[in-house]
Parts: sequence; structure tokens; C-alpha cells
Amino acid sequence: MLPATAVYHFPWEIQPGAIPEGASVRTFGRLTCYRPEESKAILSSHHSSMKYQVSVRTSYVEPFNPICGALYIVLGEVENTEERSGVMLQARVMNCVDGVDLALLQKAINDQRSFLQEREDDKGSTSG
Repeated sequence: MLPATAVYHFPWEIQPGAIPEGASVRTFGRLTCYRPEESKAILSSHHSSMKYQVSVRTSYVEPFNPICGALYIVLGEVENTEERSGVMLQARVMNCVDGVDLALLQKAINDQRSFLQEREDDKGSTSG
């Protein structure tokens, strides 16, 4: 059985309790820290003059050649942890996409959300 489709979440949306444990998630951020001995990476992103961090468990994607400061897209499942952040992604895919226009990526994610919401609204109005 395949896992559920992963929904894009901005790094600032990945908060404890906001996404159910085990949910498939796609997100992005700059690799600011990688600890191979712990199989852990930290992705960072800025939004509204605030810095957000997402912890990523990398054990399923190792070995990989981390480039600190590069932009990465991650597909994985949410795990609740006892750490300060409270949420960690177990990465299934972690790709370096350095050079991607972040503003354009964010616009594409918002456009996709709008399209999917409209489609869902149309389904609801025709089934009644």
C-alpha cells in the first residue's frame, strides 16, 4: 500500500500539533546543520522577518553529500519528539535544489493549494 500523498507545508507551518504524526509532508529550507553521527539535519527558512527551523532525520537517505547553505526539498513523515522543536521529519527523499527561485516556489505552492481547494469545493457542491 502506498502512503498518502504528501502535502506541501511551509517550514513555518510545521509546528507541534499542527500536523498529525505519521502524515506525509513536503517542505523546503536551507541546510544549516548536519550531524552524521546522529543522522540529523536542520533546515532553516525566513518568513516575515522570523527564522524557522525544521529538524530532519536523515537515516533513510544516507549516505548523501550534504552542502551546508544549499536549498533542499524534503519528502517525509512527521514524528513528534521530546526535543525543543517538538516535530521532526523522517526524510524519505532529500534533494538539493539550490538555485530554485524561492518566491516562485512559494507562489506555486499557494497556487496549487488554491486549485486543490477549488476542486474540493466543486466536489462538495455537486455531491449534494
